[in-house]
Amino acid sequence: METPDFKKYYLAVTQIRNEQMGKTEIDSKMKVLIVLGHPDNRSFNHAIAKACKTQIESNGHSVFFHDLYAENFSPLHHIDNTNSDSTVDAEIHTHCSQLADSDGIIVIHPNWWGQPPAIIKGWIDRVLMQGIAYDFVENDEGAHVPVGLLKAKIGLVLNTSNTPNDIGDDPLDSIWKNRVFNFCGVDQVERRNFCVVKDSDENQRSLWLSEVQSMINSYFPKIK
Repeated sequence: METPDFKKYYLAVTQIRNEQMGKTEIDSKMKVLIVLGHPDNRSFNHAIAKACKTQIESNGHSVFFHDLYAENFSPLHHIDNTNSDSTVDAEIHTHCSQLADSDGIIVIHPNWWGQPPAIIKGWIDRVLMQGIAYDFVENDEGAHVPVGLLKAKIGLVLNTSNTPNDIGDDPLDSIWKNRVFNFCGVDQVERRNFCVVKDSDENQRSLWLSEVQSMINSYFPKIK
């Protein structure tokens, strides 16, 4: 897989951001990437993903949707040290192309031990690659500094957990906001953790899904 020319790509992304800076309404069709990482298709995570996809499409936007477990996505990152120009397989090529083409990114997964599931971590490792999601440029002092490449302006992370929010620090906040999205150039990031799922009833889950729909309408409103 060929990586984009960095300078050309970065200038194009910067121009798009500058042109859209300060806009409060979305007046054109957006492409939204949804990545789901939960093994049980009866889970509340799947209900959240369905609500997101349905509402986004209802509002007139298009969706790239990936249920990583259903697709049997491999989280293993193989590096061929003998060939620095080793090709990227077709599956990763598709993920990278859609990631680079997305105006918004939604990641949905459970909170397992304060971290994303391994399949989500593997998706980050394999898809958010240098030259696609970020790169390094040399500053005036000769040091290499990271620059985000993603054109997406919005990053949403929707989590579930069976522990309350007030048990201590929340490493997922830092992982997604600082280490992933901000690093890759996505500045507008919101994360919501729905808990305690194990103790929730149908009424509570219905209220949570209504909140998800409201978030989608806020970030990806119906095209005027």
